[in-house]
Parts: sequence; C-alpha cells; structure tokens
Amino acid sequence: MQFTKMHGLGNDYVYVDCVRQKPPADPAALARAVSDRHFGIGSDGLILICPSEKADARMRMFNADGSESEMCGNGVRCVAKFVHDRGIATKPRLKIETGRGVLTLDLEVRAGKAERVRVNMGEPILESAKIPTTLPGAPPVNAKLVCAAPTPWEVTCVSMGNPHAVIYCDDVAKVELEQVGPKLEHAPEFPRRINVHFVQVHSPNEVTMRTWERGSGVTLACGTGACSVCVAGVLTHRTGRKLLAHLPGGDLELEWSETDNCVYMTGPATEVFTGEWPTA
Repeated sequence: MQFTKMHGLGNDYVYVDCVRQKPPADPAALARAVSDRHFGIGSDGLILICPSEKADARMRMFNADGSESEMCGNGVRCVAKFVHDRGIATKPRLKIETGRGVLTLDLEVRAGKAERVRVNMGEPILESAKIPTTLPGAPPVNAKLVCAAPTPWEVTCVSMGNPHAVIYCDDVAKVELEQVGPKLEHAPEFPRRINVHFVQVHSPNEVTMRTWERGSGVTLACGTGACSVCVAGVLTHRTGRKLLAHLPGGDLELEWSETDNCVYMTGPATEVFTGEWPTA
C-alpha cells in the first residue's frame, strides 16, 4: 500500500490514496499500526482520500487509537494539497467531502504545488445536544465542569463537526496537559468524548493554545480546535472575530465571519515523505 506522510503545523497523518488504489479492509487497525511512533510510521492518525460523488474527493479520518472522527482541520488542508499536487483535481478551489459536509478550500499554489490553504469550515454548531454535551447553555459558555480538580473548570463548548471544550488560563505552558487531558476527554458530560484546548489570551486578536485531542492525546496543532477557540473568544467576549492563534506547531489565521456565520481557517500544508506499507 502506497502512503504519504503529511502534516499541518506538526499535526501529522498518514494519507492513503483510495482513488487509485484499493482502500484498506480494516482502516481502524491500520490507523493504530501506522500511528505507532516506535513500531509504525508515526502519526496522529490515518486519513483516507476517497472518491466522492458530490466533491473532488472525500476524506475519512481515523485517530491514533483507531476511532473515526468527523473532521480534521489540519488534515483537510493536506487532503486538498494531495488532491491538487497528485493531479486528482488541479484547481485553485476544491471541494472536499467530510463528516462535517462538503467544504470549500482555496489553495495558494507556488511552482505547481499547494503551500497554504484557506478553508471554509462552515458554521459553528452551538446547540448543547448537537455538540454534544450535557452541560447547560446553548452553547455552554463559562460552564462549570467538575472533573477531578480542586475547583471546577470553566469551559466553553463548540462543535465544528466534532466536539471541543475551550478553557482559558493565565499561562498555557503551566498546564499539565498529559494529566488533565484524559480526564476531561472522558468526562461524563461529553457523551462522544471531547477535544480540549487551553488558551492564553494576549490581545483581542492573538492567543496561544495547547490541545489534547480525543483519541490521539497531545498534538502540535488542531485546526477545528483553533476554529472553536475563535468562536469561544467571541462568545466569552475575550477576543474578536479575527484571530491569530499560536499553536506548538505554528500559527493559524482564523475568522468567524459576520457575513455568512462561517469560520475560515488559513494555514500551511506540508508533505514529508512517501513510502510503502506492507499488506497481508
């Protein structure tokens, strides 16, 4: 099986072209195998690039633990780069089918290769039942969450097709993410688990964030999470609708548009290497 290792700000996945080759029989097991950073290729998960009847390609995304997720913001930028650079659809504007629906992506192309991608991530989902969470509010804003902590966490919940909890703090570097991340991910208030983001606000248009992703753990970047941070900043009156987010792997430019209520995300997409994975 031919594969390509790609990343968006260090949020890395193994990509498999299922347009030109047979899809894996057990993608969940494959995701666990290739993601292993000691015995596999090493990644935050597996992304399949498949044919689509309604878009230029379809993305299926699996976390490192084999669970399938609806959406990955950094991943979909890399899918667009793959689709363009590999000649599946060589257009400056692409449509990619995801678990979130069909997204529109605009590519910045240099020397025939896509380098940066602007994604219309769609409208944020703010109804508690659809996020989903049992916390009160539509959406929950600065809601109290008791989760193995001396004092309740204040969380603001948003879905960008997948669920996110945003927690503001004075210094993200001091957060013991490896300890609190799993507890928050599996809190009973989140029936489909949750992606957790700790955020430090520098100004109304600039933040630093760190992420614990459900099914993958600590990651260097989370595109849908950054979009949720942009939305949460507006909901909590901490930041404006245009935001520069500093993530451990790099920066993302975000905007929650007042015109169409959609969140736009702009960032790089990078290919690392290609290879062949043995199949039984």
